[in-house]
Amino acid sequence: MPCTCTELEQRERAILAPYAQFSGDSRGRKHAEEAPEWRTQYQRDRDRVIHSRAFRRLEYKTQVFLNGTGDHLRTRLTHTMEVAAISRNIARALRLNEDLAETIALAHDLGHSPFGHKGEEVLNRLMTGHGGFEHNQQSLRIVEELEQKYPGFSGLNLTWETREGLSKHQTAYDQPAHRAEFTFRQPSLEAQLANLADEITYYSHDLDDGLDAGLLDEKKLSRDVELWRDAEQTVRAQHGELDEECRRYFTIRCLIDGQVRDVVATAEQSIRDSGVATADAVRQQPTPLVRYSPARRALNLQLRKYLYQNLYYNPVVHEPNLAAVKKLEDLFHYFCAHPDEIGRQSRKRVATAGFHRAVCDYLAGMTDRYATLEHQRLIGK
Repeated sequence: MPCTCTELEQRERAILAPYAQFSGDSRGRKHAEEAPEWRTQYQRDRDRVIHSRAFRRLEYKTQVFLNGTGDHLRTRLTHTMEVAAISRNIARALRLNEDLAETIALAHDLGHSPFGHKGEEVLNRLMTGHGGFEHNQQSLRIVEELEQKYPGFSGLNLTWETREGLSKHQTAYDQPAHRAEFTFRQPSLEAQLANLADEITYYSHDLDDGLDAGLLDEKKLSRDVELWRDAEQTVRAQHGELDEECRRYFTIRCLIDGQVRDVVATAEQSIRDSGVATADAVRQQPTPLVRYSPARRALNLQLRKYLYQNLYYNPVVHEPNLAAVKKLEDLFHYFCAHPDEIGRQSRKRVATAGFHRAVCDYLAGMTDRYATLEHQRLIGK
């Protein structure tokens, strides 16, 4: 006999920690629906995110290097999948809800603009006086309004807990959206660990991409970045001298493993010290319980500073990104002057969202490739 939703919820209660977010305790959806038959509520959320158009577009959006720069460099989609994998691993280790953690991770960048963080910055500037632009808030707009797949409601109608995780998503690069609906001090532990999984992923894999592109040097990393030096020494002690590709892969792997181990050990201790016994008790805590140790946080700040100095503002990365986002600015002004040329769905939202927001939604939803092609078609440069 197939395993029912009820049986899956019972398994969660038997296996997960008492402070995990149980599927059966979800605050539900804005629009009532029948419970899924063979999935939990969070498994349904995960599937809806994966089947969304916004998720598919992530394949052609910049992570660090402009999309199409290299076959092996990360895109926003591969980054998202890596965040989801690390989220599941940490959730499993802490006996938290893997499905919820994975869902938040898969959805966390749905609202990202084309051309990476530079694209986000230029849209925010262009939307001054019209509500600004921030990709976490845009992720919420996508799952609550912009996706048009289901009869009876706009958006994906995700559970309150998944939307809470998107609203509270916070890393060194991301600041949470402030929503009256999510008034607790902290989100679930599942959302907290998805935040750190995002950070672990982009630190380590931006390093990997920078090395692959020849913009970072292992010798300089070993000299200037303690995390890299420790990982490199561990790999050498365990495996001796390796070929370049294998050595680099195992060093990145060792770095990720060290980050995950630190988060799991620190979170386990902080959860125990807090005495929380329910998911809502977690939400009342003054600070997140899933976090790095102070020593690891200091090492990550050193790595972050190094990446800014040597990768993110490297002319090979920075200058093409600046040229690319100029296209977004051109397109924004073009569509403001030619409102009939924005997409059909965006035109429909002018009456409710306002003209500038409709234009912003249209641009934010573009892939790097589509924005470039539209710029060539409409502006000719």
